[in-house]
Amino acid sequence: MAAEGFSQRYRLAVIAITVTALAAVILLWLLPKSAYAWVKAFHIIAVIAWMAGMLYLPRLFVYHCTAEKGSVQSETFKLMERRLLRGIINPAMVATWVSGLWLAWSGGWLTAGWLQAKLALVVLLSALHGLFARWVKAFAADENRHSQRFYRIINEVPTVLMIAIVILVVLKPF
Repeated sequence: MAAEGFSQRYRLAVIAITVTALAAVILLWLLPKSAYAWVKAFHIIAVIAWMAGMLYLPRLFVYHCTAEKGSVQSETFKLMERRLLRGIINPAMVATWVSGLWLAWSGGWLTAGWLQAKLALVVLLSALHGLFARWVKAFAADENRHSQRFYRIINEVPTVLMIAIVILVVLKPF
C-alpha cells in the first residue's frame, strides 16, 4: 500500500512538472517579449516559497526537540518536517535555481559583481538547505543531536542570507 502511495505521488509530480514545463514553453513561444518578466515573477514566487520553508523548518526543529521520542507529537513533527521539505522546500529551491540562472543568462548579468556575490550567498543558502534535509532525516530516525538553542540560532541564518541577497539584487552595489 505504501508503494502505491509513492507511485501515485511520483506520477502526480511528473505530471505537475510536465504541465509546468509545457506551460512555460508555450508562454515563452507566445509571449517572447514578456518572457523575462514572466520568468522573473515565477522566480520571485519560487523564492518566497523556498524562504517560507527555510524559515519554518528550523522552528519545527525547535519544537520537535521538546517532544518525547516515539510520542504522537514527535511522529506528527516528523510528518510535518518531511512534507514541508519534500513538498515545498525542495521543489521551490529547484524552481528558484532554474529560473534564476535563466534570468542571469538571459539578462546578461553573468559577469556582474553583485550577481556573483548573490550566487555565493545562494550557494550558502542551498548548503543550509542540505543541512536541514540531513536534520529531517536525523529527527525521523530519532537521532537528533542538537539542542533547541542550536535550532533557534540556525533559524536566523536564512533570514540574514535573505536580507543580504535582497540588498544585492535591489541595489546592485557593484
